[in-house]
Amino acid sequence: MQPVILFDGVCNFCDASVQFILDRDEKELFRFASLQSDAGQELLKEYNVPDDVDSMILIEDGKVYYKSSAALRISRHLRGAWKLLYVFMIVPPPIRNVVYDLIAKNRIKWFGQKDSCMLPPPNVRKRFL
Repeated sequence: MQPVILFDGVCNFCDASVQFILDRDEKELFRFASLQSDAGQELLKEYNVPDDVDSMILIEDGKVYYKSSAALRISRHLRGAWKLLYVFMIVPPPIRNVVYDLIAKNRIKWFGQKDSCMLPPPNVRKRFL
C-alpha cells in the first residue's frame, strides 16, 4: 500500500498543507484521505489511532506516524530542499512537537475552517481515498 496522509478536511491550514504536498510530490507517492471521510475513519480504526489525536497522520509501511514525525517523514519524499528537513528526526519528539502542538492547537483560530471537505480537482482526485 502506498503511504496515506490523513488530514482534517475542514481545516484551512490542513488543506493548504495537502496542496503543498501535492505540488511537491513529483512521484505521486502519497494518497490522501480526510479524517471525516469513510476511508479516513476506516483507516483510523484499522490502525487503532486514539480518538484524541490532533495531528496530520501518516500511514507508511504498515506503521502510523503523528505530529512532527509524520511531517518530517513526508518531507523526505518532496521535491527540492524540503528533503533536508528530515535531519530534524534526530531531535527528540517531545522537543520537535512543541511547535507542532502550538500550531495544531491554534490552527482553526489562526487559519479558519470550511463548512465541508474540499473536492479535489479532477487531475488529483485519483490520489484521494
